Amino acid sequence: MTSNIQLREVTEADLPIFFEQQLDPEATQMAAFPSRSEREFMAHWKNNVLGNERGINKTILFEGQVAGNVVSFVQHGEREVGYWLGKEFWGKGIASRALAEFLGYVAERPLYAHVAKHNIASRRVLEKCGFTVHGLEFELADTGEEQVEMYILKLE
Repeated sequence: MTSNIQLREVTEADLPIFFEQQLDPEATQMAAFPSRSEREFMAHWKNNVLGNERGINKTILFEGQVAGNVVSFVQHGEREVGYWLGKEFWGKGIASRALAEFLGYVAERPLYAHVAKHNIASRRVLEKCGFTVHGLEFELADTGEEQVEMYILKLE
């Protein structure tokens, strides 16, 4: 089922699709990350993601459709990975397969990922790709109103 997955460079034409995907309330709850307004989202992607020379960014295609994205960036001196998959693509093994392929684009190790403790599916994706739980921390949610328990995972 997941043999029709490809990764390619992110284009600006992908951004409206990514924007719509991050509006899903269930997805934002699972990720413990609030959706952004269209203006904030586009500015973040253009300036901080695509404009980051050290970033590695790929669009995930499933059967030719933009299913989501997988990215790597340096934060606090550590190289991290993150991904977002549109809800309609959940539960098909797409994230695991895309992340496994993406790891071939990122030579630097160790790699880190942060995942909300309640997001068991995302933690499982990371573990299938060789990440192990490295720690647990509380992070202030982007709303600044609540703390979220997050696993820190590491790939050596």
